[in-house]
Amino acid sequence: MSHPVAGGPGDRAARVTVLAGPTAVGKGTVSAAVRRNHPEIWVSVSATTRPPRPGEVDGVHYHFVSPEQFDDFVASGDMLEWAVVHGVHRYGTLRGPVQRAVAEGLPVLLEVDLAGARQIRQALPEAQLVFLAPPDWDTLVERLVGRGTEDAEERARRLETAKVELAAEPEFDVTVVNDEVERAAAELARLMGIPSAGQRS
Repeated sequence: MSHPVAGGPGDRAARVTVLAGPTAVGKGTVSAAVRRNHPEIWVSVSATTRPPRPGEVDGVHYHFVSPEQFDDFVASGDMLEWAVVHGVHRYGTLRGPVQRAVAEGLPVLLEVDLAGARQIRQALPEAQLVFLAPPDWDTLVERLVGRGTEDAEERARRLETAKVELAAEPEFDVTVVNDEVERAAAELARLMGIPSAGQRS
């Protein structure tokens, strides 16, 4: 069964954009800057089987669902992408809210990991995949190990993971370099077809 969600590559009015990249590259920071500067952008709220933490609001921070509900979403094809995180709880992007946002003509941004981006590529081949890259390897290493909270073995594991993740860049339609958060956010908004403040009427 096909699930049409957005127009083709030339359709800028209702386009799904997927943002992914290596660990510690700053996806959440850039995504937050885009939301702050362009509140018209619709950003997906993930579903999860983990219980809410203090202060978290259902439908705002996450859609909190039972494992049985999550099973039903997966079985019915209602998940665009999903994964098990830390071997315990599942997280995923619900198809329905994305479809509704596109139907309303809203620019849609999905912030996911690399595995999620690959799943969305299969489910929505018309989506625009944006790879968020560090300015250079040394900067990513600094971000990964700069906290000083991991031992040498954990740092080595994270760096090996980052190398694998960086190698996925050719799978994406376009790369945005996160050398400066506001600049990267502005470039992402431009790729989504959203004019900058100076271009608005």
